[in-house]
Amino acid sequence: MAADPILFQAGQWLGAAGGALALLTVAAFLARWGVRFRLVGITSFTVLLAISCLAFSVSYTPRIAVEGAVTVPVVYDNGGDLVVAAAPDDLAPEAAAPTLEQLARNVRGRGRTSPDGQVRVRLRRLEPAEDGASRPVLLGETRLDLASGELR
Repeated sequence: MAADPILFQAGQWLGAAGGALALLTVAAFLARWGVRFRLVGITSFTVLLAISCLAFSVSYTPRIAVEGAVTVPVVYDNGGDLVVAAAPDDLAPEAAAPTLEQLARNVRGRGRTSPDGQVRVRLRRLEPAEDGASRPVLLGETRLDLASGELR
């Protein structure tokens, strides 16, 4: 089932247009029209757009929203077993757990490598230290099992 039916329908229409343009391109080569090489480019670009629209509409998964969570930026992701997000200074303590859950549920598991099959998701805040430096303070951590999708 396509996540975005409009994009899926656009891909179908572009595919039909690409087929019609392919027939027109073949006719242009047989009739030796002057625009036949331009039609090759137009046809191939239209077919590429159709394939891209169809692939994106089928593979897209919307983000999961958890009630009480705050949207925070991911500041570090090694593509494997660690994701770190930065919490704002005014984050309420009761919003930390839902925010961690939302971050973990939105981690994409495909292509990640982890020795134990889990991704650690951390939420941290920077607090000022001496001499204008800052130090990270860990607000919470959760683990996402890549195989089952369960949080630990």
